[in-house]
Amino acid sequence: MATTLQPATEQSAKQLINYRVDNGVAVIEMNDPPANTYTYEMNRQLDEAILKARMDNDVHVIVLTGAGDKFFSAGANIKMLASVDPTFKYYFCLHANETLLRLEQTPKLVIAALNGHTVGGGLEIAMAADLRIARKDAGKIGLPEVNLGVLPGTGGTQRLSRLVGKSKAIELMITGNTYSFEEALEFGIINDIYEREGFKENVMEYARQFCPPNKASKAVGRIKRAVQSGWEIPLESGLALERENQQLLFQSEDAKEGLAAYVEKRPAEFKAK
Repeated sequence: MATTLQPATEQSAKQLINYRVDNGVAVIEMNDPPANTYTYEMNRQLDEAILKARMDNDVHVIVLTGAGDKFFSAGANIKMLASVDPTFKYYFCLHANETLLRLEQTPKLVIAALNGHTVGGGLEIAMAADLRIARKDAGKIGLPEVNLGVLPGTGGTQRLSRLVGKSKAIELMITGNTYSFEEALEFGIINDIYEREGFKENVMEYARQFCPPNKASKAVGRIKRAVQSGWEIPLESGLALERENQQLLFQSEDAKEGLAAYVEKRPAEFKAK
């Protein structure tokens, strides 16, 4: 018999994901403060926002963040998980994994703006982004699921090991410790740390550099896809994938503009075409 997920009744009418587009950047904000924990309903709304950004030709970069200034996300709502049967838990993790794979495979740059604590499933969401920028002294980061008697079940075991290596990932997960953003930067989990003042505005400024006319956003997206998809296949197949993406770019107006601008010694004006 097929199992269906039923969202929590008290959340079914709430807006748990805020979505807006600002000069080519889609901002997806998890909105259930203070901890921005996710439920089936939040995950469903997140999935819809990812699809919306993916299909919008005026969106070139996605910024994912949390509401408030205390948490990016504390991960799955533990009270919800404790109150449902194991079958629900299994399908909940399956659905969440599908959502994060969609985010990871979207051919647009995804930046996670870590505005506060990023733990458990919150870090699993962040690791599905392409880049992670943290707010200085804003919180802790880690995968402490072992302390609950479970493992990081929304891609944590797989994505963390790809970021920091197998041995270090095992160490970080079996200890269940949380770390400062400075330590996470050393581990290679995050890419950069920005000052607290004006954090989100500075992340948006960073994101806009990958939008036209500054960058050929299609090339940015194809670079992402070549890396994300090529990472999991043999080198020969990855090189073939790279050539396919390159051929598609050679046919674009932006490639023609970029090559012409180089020859003519002028700044390129990209149009995402």
